[in-house]
Amino acid sequence: MPRPAKGARLHKFKHRPYWYIRDTGQPDRSTGHTSREQAEKALAAYIATKGREGSANEPGNITCGEVLTVYAEEYAPTVAAPERIGYALDALIPFWAELKVSHVKGETCRRYAKFRKKVIKRDAEGEPIEWAPVSAGTVRRELGTLQAALNYCQREGFLTSAPLVTLPEKPEAKERWLTRDEAARLIWAAYRGHKAKHIARFILIGLYTGTRKDAIIRMAFEKNTIGGWFDLDHGIMYRMSASERATKKRRTPAPIPRQLLAHLKRWKAQGAVWAVEYNGGLIKDPKRGFANAVKDAGLSGVTPHTLKHTSITWALQNGVSIWDAAGFFATSPETIEKVYGHHAPDFMHSAKTAMERRRK
Repeated sequence: MPRPAKGARLHKFKHRPYWYIRDTGQPDRSTGHTSREQAEKALAAYIATKGREGSANEPGNITCGEVLTVYAEEYAPTVAAPERIGYALDALIPFWAELKVSHVKGETCRRYAKFRKKVIKRDAEGEPIEWAPVSAGTVRRELGTLQAALNYCQREGFLTSAPLVTLPEKPEAKERWLTRDEAARLIWAAYRGHKAKHIARFILIGLYTGTRKDAIIRMAFEKNTIGGWFDLDHGIMYRMSASERATKKRRTPAPIPRQLLAHLKRWKAQGAVWAVEYNGGLIKDPKRGFANAVKDAGLSGVTPHTLKHTSITWALQNGVSIWDAAGFFATSPETIEKVYGHHAPDFMHSAKTAMERRRK
């Protein structure tokens, strides 16, 4: 059985200075560039126009790798958070790059899910370093990106038709939230931890505002171009800068609770520029320090997103309305009601009262 065609790709001959484009059934062509970055742009342009003589490609004549490349080059730069697409593409390409679009069906999508459960992290040279299985939710998001790429290429005339990608079942919303005692233990473990006091600040902001991780780590005490900021004079938290583009993950302004406001004023007075900083600079990801604090506190099943769950849960338990919670936590009323509504004191109160009422 013949090997499947690899599709268009870059190749570097040892005795030639330029990168070349190799494609099955086509002669090698020079990109005219010695830089890999410039050569990749030439490859993208080649893929974008390959076989397009006024008509779209049939699914059997173009690879998923070519479709993903077009999506990455043309569409990703236009969105507010292109890195999210990039993460998905990094996961999709090793499995799908050489498969034809016509191979996209339920069987291959399920096989991809199994492949991702056995995926391995690789170093800069591509060598495997450790096993890192992923969740069904992550696989679902990645395959959703593949579907979006197929749909985009169909709309733009690269494909005659876009096959349907089979997604794993949507996982149930996580119910894990912290009790007051657990939250206190977690904060204390972070304060006590070696070089981890910035994690304690991260936890406090998360618990008092329910802000997502990515927004918290870019929050400053003055207006800036990369993230939100705390207006301590007026007690308002802006979750995004004026130069950032809005995404589906809403980041609306909200008042700062007085307990957190006192902490923030103290941190700023101590010379902090960023709300959560390490050695005077931004942190990239609190994942490792947060996990250490969780372990030291003797907790389990707790991630940075648990702070948002906890904040919303506490608010509803204290009687806040779903409408006000949606505004403060930058989350849709539908999500508040569906995921957290049962924590409200009046949850299904009328139904409960009706069932308890004596029958006439």
